[in-house]
Amino acid sequence: MRTPRLDDLPPARGHWLEIDTTAQRLVVWRGGEPQADYPVSTGAAGTGQREGSGQTPLGWHYVRAAIGAGEPPGAVFRGRRPTGEVFSPALAAGHPGRDWILTRILWLCGLEPGHNRGGDVDSQRRYIYLHGTPPDQPMGEARSHGCIRLRDADLLAVFALAVPGTPVWLHD
Repeated sequence: MRTPRLDDLPPARGHWLEIDTTAQRLVVWRGGEPQADYPVSTGAAGTGQREGSGQTPLGWHYVRAAIGAGEPPGAVFRGRRPTGEVFSPALAAGHPGRDWILTRILWLCGLEPGHNRGGDVDSQRRYIYLHGTPPDQPMGEARSHGCIRLRDADLLAVFALAVPGTPVWLHD
C-alpha cells in the first residue's frame, strides 16, 4: 500500500482507522462505512504533539510498520523486538512500573509537516504505536504514555486489516 496523501483523506475505498481520544474509541472504517469499534486507552497527559510530553498526537497519520506477526498473544516487545517472553502476572510482578508493549505494534508516522511530522512534533520519532496492554489495564480511560493501547483480541483484529500505509486519524 502506498503512503496516503492528505488530499485523499479519508479514503473513499479501503480500510482506515479513526481514534477519538475524547470517547476513547477506535473505529475501523472501510470507505465511508464503519466496520468495527473498540475501546482504547490513550495518553494520560491528554493530547499534544511535542516530544517528551507523554501526550497522544492528533491529526492524520499512517501505519508505518506492522510488527509482531506470528508472535503469540501477550508477546512482550522491547525496542520493537519480541523478547521471547509472554506476559503473565508473575512476569509483571518482577517488573513493576514497566509500560508493557504486548502482542503487536502498529507504528504510526505523521502526515502533517510541522504538526505531527518533523522537528519536535514527529510521531514516528516519538515511537507512537497502537499496541497491546496487560488484561488488568482499563480501556476507555486515558492512561498511556502517549500510545494507543488495545486489548489483545481487538489489536489482533485491527492488525489483520491495518497493513502498512493504512491511514489513521487521531482527534479529540
